[in-house]
Amino acid sequence: MPTGLPTPAIELSAGEARGLILRAQGLLGAGSRKGGPEAVLRRLGAVQLDTISVLARSHELVAYARAGAVGRAAVENAYWREPAAAFEYWCHAACVLPIDHWPLYAFRRRAYRERGIRWHEVPATIDKVLEQVRNEGPLTTTELGGAKNGGPWWDWSDVKISVEFLLDIGEVVCTRRVGWRRVYDVAERVVPSPLLAQEPTDAECVARLARVAGAAMGVATRADLVDFLRLRGAHAALLDQALLDGSTGLVPVRVAGWAEGRGSARTAWADAPALESAPRGRHRTTPLSPFDSLVWDRARTERVFGFTHRLEAYVPRPKRVHGYFSMPVLAGGRLIGRFDPAREGATLVARQVGFEPGPRGAVRGEAVEAMGQALREAAAWVGCDDVRVERLSHPEVAAALDAALRAPAA
Repeated sequence: MPTGLPTPAIELSAGEARGLILRAQGLLGAGSRKGGPEAVLRRLGAVQLDTISVLARSHELVAYARAGAVGRAAVENAYWREPAAAFEYWCHAACVLPIDHWPLYAFRRRAYRERGIRWHEVPATIDKVLEQVRNEGPLTTTELGGAKNGGPWWDWSDVKISVEFLLDIGEVVCTRRVGWRRVYDVAERVVPSPLLAQEPTDAECVARLARVAGAAMGVATRADLVDFLRLRGAHAALLDQALLDGSTGLVPVRVAGWAEGRGSARTAWADAPALESAPRGRHRTTPLSPFDSLVWDRARTERVFGFTHRLEAYVPRPKRVHGYFSMPVLAGGRLIGRFDPAREGATLVARQVGFEPGPRGAVRGEAVEAMGQALREAAAWVGCDDVRVERLSHPEVAAALDAALRAPAA
């Protein structure tokens, strides 16, 4: 944590901070649906990718949560099209990023180049692979010669190791997928030349990305910014310096209650334009991908919403508490519960539905109605015409939830 921070002149209640966060994330206010999936990507700055697909893949769920029931083809086209509107790279994790942000990741490309290694030793085939992409691209890993040697998922072929390291260092880039397979091409062919020509310093990259992250989060601690961008060592120190010298453009604030708990700090940082007006408008009622940027940071989710969230896909089945792909449900600016989805033909199956208890442990009626709405609308979006609930954390609300599921659409 940097020392010598200015004393925050702005005091925010926890509720005010939460409103700023929801508006920044496109989950509060009439403007959140404007512009479709393209605007969602620009607003969030990064949309995390993941291979798991239950109702839909995570990047589709992120767009749905904000833009509503947009066609899934429209989501794909917003991310992967020609000319390139986005590219894939390492931010919080593997993410889709706006193509305009290409120069801002120069610090990470340089770091990978200096390190000279991925998870695997980079094989001697790397020059050959680069030449093949340059001469024959765009190409998938299959077209380059195959991704695996035949063993476990990490048993990558030399071709796969080579092309992924080339992506890390920016010699090749992925701006398109086909059937969930990355399509690789040389950067000079797909990244606009004005962007390709920019080479900001590490300090400039970190400061500008911190501004992107701060705008996307609305209000954030230093730990939140570090987690969003996954900064370490010298790069985290550059963030500290940027916060001190004001080059991020973020404003120091104090949020009531944020001085306690994990990942918190007495000084937080807010997007300056966001402080110019109070958040207003309609709250989204929606399930969230476990990889959604509103909840991808577990400590932040607990601090902002008082909601403990953990992805259990990689937890052994007997040890799971909430389910394989448990999705938090947002309603009225709160995380009111979660459900673990599956599909059986045209039926959305909620293997487990859990509610966050209200006063004295009771489940609020509006939470039950919101859960029913979230399940009903998500089912319609993925082409299901029925919802079946298998297990409830609070069996006493079963009849009310069934009524909510059968309610006519608003």
